[in-house]
Amino acid sequence: MAELGEADEAELQRLVAAEQQKAQFTAQVHHFMELCWDKCVEKPGNRLDSRTENCLSSCVDRFIDTTLAITGRFAQIVQKGGQ
Repeated sequence: MAELGEADEAELQRLVAAEQQKAQFTAQVHHFMELCWDKCVEKPGNRLDSRTENCLSSCVDRFIDTTLAITGRFAQIVQKGGQ
């Protein structure tokens, strides 16, 4: 197997880091969804009652707001790092 050049090695490290971040984000999403489910769903059934539906909706809204804030912060960090 041929040795990687410095540029190829740096690119590979960048790709591995990006995949690790995706995996970590996915794990956090699953954890957050479990928290919302445990918080909002008292007894699963054929349909969600309005209270449960509102709770899940609020939980998802908080998740989206948090995700957007974190994404914006990461974008700022990346932009500062590229300067």
